[in-house]
Order: sequence, then C-alpha cells, then structure tokens
Amino acid sequence: MKQRIVTGLIAGAVFILMLVLGGYWFSALILVMAAIGYDEFLRMNSLKTHRKTGWIGMSGVLLISLPWHLSEIWPYFGIDNFVWLFLFLFLAITVISKNKVTIDRAAMFFFGIVYIGFGFHYMTATRMSADGHGLFWTFLVFLCIWANDSGAYFTGTMFGKHPLWPTISPKKSIEGSIGGIMLSVVVALVFAWAKPQLLSVGHAVVLGVVVAVVGQLGDLMQSAYKRVKGIKDTGTILPGHGGILDRVDSWLIVFPAVHMLSLIPY
Repeated sequence: MKQRIVTGLIAGAVFILMLVLGGYWFSALILVMAAIGYDEFLRMNSLKTHRKTGWIGMSGVLLISLPWHLSEIWPYFGIDNFVWLFLFLFLAITVISKNKVTIDRAAMFFFGIVYIGFGFHYMTATRMSADGHGLFWTFLVFLCIWANDSGAYFTGTMFGKHPLWPTISPKKSIEGSIGGIMLSVVVALVFAWAKPQLLSVGHAVVLGVVVAVVGQLGDLMQSAYKRVKGIKDTGTILPGHGGILDRVDSWLIVFPAVHMLSLIPY
C-alpha cells in the first residue's frame, strides 16, 4: 500500500505539472505514455516477435497521438489520413511477409494504434483547444473521471449490494456506479459555477453523466480484455499500479467520446 501511495503521488504530481505547463511539455509526456502503452499492448497480445511490424505500429501510435489539425507545420494532414495510411500498411505487410504476419495479427496491430492513438490524440487536442481554454477543459474532464472513480469506489464500498457486471469485474456494484455518476456531475457543476461563460449548468450535467458512464464502460472494457488474456495488470512500470494502460483505461475512451459528442471544443 505504501508503494502504491508513493507511486501515485509522484506520478500524479509529474502529470499535473506537465498538464499545467502544456505545449511541448504535455505533448512529450503524452507521446511517452502512448509509446509505453502500445508496447504493453503488443506484449499482452504476444506481438513482440514481429519487431519490424511493431515499429511501424509504434510510429502509427505516435503520429496519431499528435493534434496535427492544430499544427502550423502540417495543418492539412489529419488523423483520418494517418488511420487510412496505417490500415493500408498493415494490409500490405500481410502480402509482403507472405502471411508470416497474418491478417489476424495485422488487425491487432491496427486495433492497437487506433485504440491507443485516438485516446491520447484527444487528450493533447483538448489541452491545445482552439478556443484558448484548453487547461479548463482538460482539468474538467480529468477531474470528472477521477471523481467518478472515487465516487464509485467509496459508494460501492459503503452501500454496494447489487453487482454491476460480476462476470467481468466482480467488485463493482450498481450503487457504486450511481455514486460515481453523481460525483462526476457535482464536479462538472462546480466548473460551471466557476466559469459560467464557458459551461452552462445543463451542459455540465450532460458532460458529467457522459464522462462517468463512458469512463465506467472504458474500465470494464479493459477488465474484460485482461480477463480474456488471463492477466492482472498490463505492465509493471508503475509499482503498485500496474502499467500505463491500467491507469488510462477510462481516459482512452472518455476523451474521444466527449469530442465526438461535441461536448468540449476541438
């Protein structure tokens, strides 16, 4: 427990510092996290033996993670272009390798860059929001995610009686889920009170609910995946916490969701 607390405090402090600094600092941190996350994904799926294909996948994750639409260097080459490019490359690899890299394995390489790349892309894009309030929106989403996690944990611990999804995550309860949603909405309302010109009460309620519900689904998705693979953690880089993917499971789903639903500026 002590190791878990120390790791959490150090990692949290570094992350928040980079988030506040923004710009290249936050972008660099996101790229490092994306690279480690993709490496964990390859290990989970026994894909490390295909080293060259793995490096192509890693390039895809790093390129997709960056908000190219905001770049003055390459403003017209967007994320959709990169997605198609790497879909083409992975399909071509099956032919070039004479099926040493099968279509199933190519699909997993591609799935990994979309799942991880899109999630981290929208984190960076939120911080670099074109409306100039990126720090506000990024803190809003992260604090709603963390409030949802905390609310679900403590409410579930105190009042949880009805399992939410026992075959995937036996400890989660319906009561905990509701508690997480409620606390997420409360946090969003605090942001609406602090900056009413940016966030209305109605908008805050919708955002709080969406972040909590999608975040809980993201957590369950990762739990289901790890259960299929027969593993407890995706990695060991964070002592007491597991791997990067263990920590960002809900982030990778929430950030794209709130952007695609147009709940925060892009």
